[in-house]
Amino acid sequence: MTGFAASQNTFEIEGVAFTAQWDLRSVNGRGLDLRLRLPDWLDGLEPQLRKRAGETLKRGNVSVSLKLARIDTTETPRLNPSALAAAVAMVLDVEAEAAGQGLHLAPITAADLLAIRGVTGQEAESIDPAPIVENLVAQVAPLLAALDQSRRAEGDALRAILNAQVNDVEALVAQATALADDRRIAQTESLKAALERIGAAAAQADPARLEQELALLAIKSDITEELDRLRAHVATARALLGDPAPVGRRLDFLTQEFNREANTLCSKAQHAGLTRIGLDLKTVIDQMREQVQNVE
Repeated sequence: MTGFAASQNTFEIEGVAFTAQWDLRSVNGRGLDLRLRLPDWLDGLEPQLRKRAGETLKRGNVSVSLKLARIDTTETPRLNPSALAAAVAMVLDVEAEAAGQGLHLAPITAADLLAIRGVTGQEAESIDPAPIVENLVAQVAPLLAALDQSRRAEGDALRAILNAQVNDVEALVAQATALADDRRIAQTESLKAALERIGAAAAQADPARLEQELALLAIKSDITEELDRLRAHVATARALLGDPAPVGRRLDFLTQEFNREANTLCSKAQHAGLTRIGLDLKTVIDQMREQVQNVE
């Protein structure tokens, strides 16, 4: 079931401000498949997100994307002593290596050192990630709720579509039932005429055996059981569509059973009107199967 949720939050940890941009997207899937794109240095965030997503969502291919950026809120740059020491050591190593190979480098200035990333200010990665993770996990709860609500809204729309399709199936079954009664009368007359023709052509034929064979043909072409099962499937479909629990897999199986009965109806029809209804049933059932693929 498709859904979408997004947010942008600003928070501060250890005097450093951050902005977190969340993007959650969901499409239908057989199970729950979470695909997370998170900053690598936030240890512990992924398992907590998976746990909370599993508590809210039961099915779907869900992608979660987080972009975390530091906001520089100070007007005057701050010197990061540890980063400066590392930068100076790096520059000295480079100069020593160059001198050892007979290469003389231009003198480095203080401005060059200050331009090295991390020398001024504090990099996000140098901050304890635990409080950041705690803050981010708290942001996820309303996002998952929004995603779930988005999915439920689509589910309500799908329920209306599927209910309409079930109504179509029920109407076609009613038409088939009426035609089956008409066909039964015509079929009885046809079988009687066939019996008389066969009896006239084969004087030695056993009348009782002929009647048995014709009765067997009538039984094989009877569609009462198929219509009864289709009506039962309609009732089951309505019950499932009213169930608040995830019913996607059960509906998918049920549409297969619908299709099985429609196929049998077509094969037994021996009547233009019933064949047309059987084909119309298959069309509606195929449309139902397409929609059911989007149901959790």
